Amino acid sequence: MNFRKAFVIFSIIAPTLILVLTFYTHHDFSWLLIPVIPIILIGYYDMLQKKHSITRNFPVIGRLRFLMESVRPEVIQYFVEQDTEGAPINRMFRSIVYQRAKKSLDTNPYGTKVDVYRIGYEWMSHSIYAKSVNEINQNPRILIGSKQCKKPYSANIFNISAMSFGALSKNAIMALNKGAKMGNFYHNTGEGGLSEYHKKYGGDLVFQFGTGYFGCRTKDGKFSPEKFEEVANLEQVKMIEIKLSQGAKPGHGGFLPAEKNTPEIAKIRGIEPFVDIISPPRHTAFSNSYQLMEFIQNLRELSKGKPVGFKICIGEKKEFIDICKAIIETGIYPDFITVDGGEGGTGAAPLEFSNSLGMPYKDSVVFVHDTLLEFGLKDEIKIIASGKILTGFHIAKALALGADLCNSARGMMLALGCIHALKCHTNRCPVGVATQDEVLTKGLVIDEKAERVKNYQQQTVKSFVEILAAAGLERPEQIRRKHLFRRVSSEKIKNFEEIYPYPKINFPD
Repeated sequence: MNFRKAFVIFSIIAPTLILVLTFYTHHDFSWLLIPVIPIILIGYYDMLQKKHSITRNFPVIGRLRFLMESVRPEVIQYFVEQDTEGAPINRMFRSIVYQRAKKSLDTNPYGTKVDVYRIGYEWMSHSIYAKSVNEINQNPRILIGSKQCKKPYSANIFNISAMSFGALSKNAIMALNKGAKMGNFYHNTGEGGLSEYHKKYGGDLVFQFGTGYFGCRTKDGKFSPEKFEEVANLEQVKMIEIKLSQGAKPGHGGFLPAEKNTPEIAKIRGIEPFVDIISPPRHTAFSNSYQLMEFIQNLRELSKGKPVGFKICIGEKKEFIDICKAIIETGIYPDFITVDGGEGGTGAAPLEFSNSLGMPYKDSVVFVHDTLLEFGLKDEIKIIASGKILTGFHIAKALALGADLCNSARGMMLALGCIHALKCHTNRCPVGVATQDEVLTKGLVIDEKAERVKNYQQQTVKSFVEILAAAGLERPEQIRRKHLFRRVSSEKIKNFEEIYPYPKINFPD
């Protein structure tokens, strides 16, 4: 029995029982109605309101979360001063996302909330000749498409990273896509196929597929050119992304537990329902870097010239170098590369994979950027950074390292109302984000959460633009590694160019 039904039953039985006791025992128990009636009224209000998923799904008791939130700033400040391991700072970033999504005040009193002498602390230099924000493009966009691309796409600098229908609920998918439409940024479908929920509100889509070829799959699990062509030529689909590997579980196929694999999801993916979905660890459509380039060219032709790229978590460096050599020798260019860091998140992965495999995104972006430069390929290929990117400063840092634009999954989930209950793999997400339970899903109100997704994205881009102006820069591409600094010991500071030296290539101003 779900909690909402239990509350309805309580609201009927409790007053009835009190009145029956009063009538049959000739003792006055009606005073018990004084606390019971307000609880019932609050509970029905909670179930009918649309702003808070947690209280829609868990009336009255869900309010305990807001009680904890009311003391959170003081708790965070205490632990940030006591702990230098990063987790308290992550809680602070979570608070920033919530504030921006709700368009509440995100300024803070009492100055810096982190230990600036902590080893690993990072910051960006500012200029006494700072620019006015009005002098800068408020909505920076990046044109994605090599010289071989017939339909280049102008992408927002901050977008929704890959999250599949199945991992997320249908309401979460619709809220994300409606938010993307409202804010004019793109929504990556994830590897679970393209559903009606992705298409309903018309937001720009990046169609991603992985080793399971969901959405473009034959009955025996191979790649289907015919099904791909049908999906790729939808007007709403702006780019195509081949998922080679994912930061949270590189070398391990995607996983969707049986309890989340409903008949609807199974139909979209072309598999059997109510069984664990474990994608193969590698692709069958190609087996080396040269075949990958030919596959990219085939996808470009099937999609009538749309941008085609791939997502990768860097492992063996030589394999990426081989890809660059194949690009040179075949003359076939991917239009973009999404670089996912080993610190990326997922709904389900073996602990050792999520903790101990995959290069972190900072090192990965630097390696990919510098390798493309050394091969003379960077002008044709855009780099999309992905891996715990939540704030305007995170965007600036990714661009300084070599990215052209950024994706965020964690930030967008938090904007949807995710509370980090860590129930993603159990189908019991209490706020209806990562579940296929219809009762819990209904707690997530699409219109309300879409507005929050849009707010969060726009406020984060606004923060990035303000940081850019404070640094005296006018365009995102002007950010260099020299603008970022890191404390590498208690006495020593280095800028990112010293930590990650550029290849010996002259850069234009």
